[in-house]
Amino acid sequence: MSDCATTGSSVMHGVYEISTDTGRIDAERVHRWLSTDAYWALGRPRETQDRAIAGSLNFGAYHHGTGEMAAYARIVTDYATFAWLCDVYVDRAARGTGLGTALVGAVRDHLAPYGLRRIMLATADAHGVYEKVGFTPLQNPDKWMALGQQ
Repeated sequence: MSDCATTGSSVMHGVYEISTDTGRIDAERVHRWLSTDAYWALGRPRETQDRAIAGSLNFGAYHHGTGEMAAYARIVTDYATFAWLCDVYVDRAARGTGLGTALVGAVRDHLAPYGLRRIMLATADAHGVYEKVGFTPLQNPDKWMALGQQ
């Protein structure tokens, strides 16, 4: 992430500013992205997405010149021991710019001061993005269980 520079509570990556300011989130755009183009959230109702945004730490990436939202990530955390990184999405027009890696790196760096024991995520197709910022496969997946859809 050598082309990213930290500026206050946001991070710049090329022409994109990555910010945790929930007031800047384009909730309609996030809902459209996830409910129509993200395999894990297809058909998710807008009300559900709005509740998820309200109860999470949110990251958005915005084009510096236009302010248009280009990427999103959501974190569920207790800020003490655990975080779940989810709903990571980069607009199709911004893919291939390294924005996804920069966004996940900004999440990692933002959470680092809390000393969390682990940050988890699930992905079917973006392992390479997450590996670039330090994520690795579970060493003992047989220890983990889930309740609900898998």
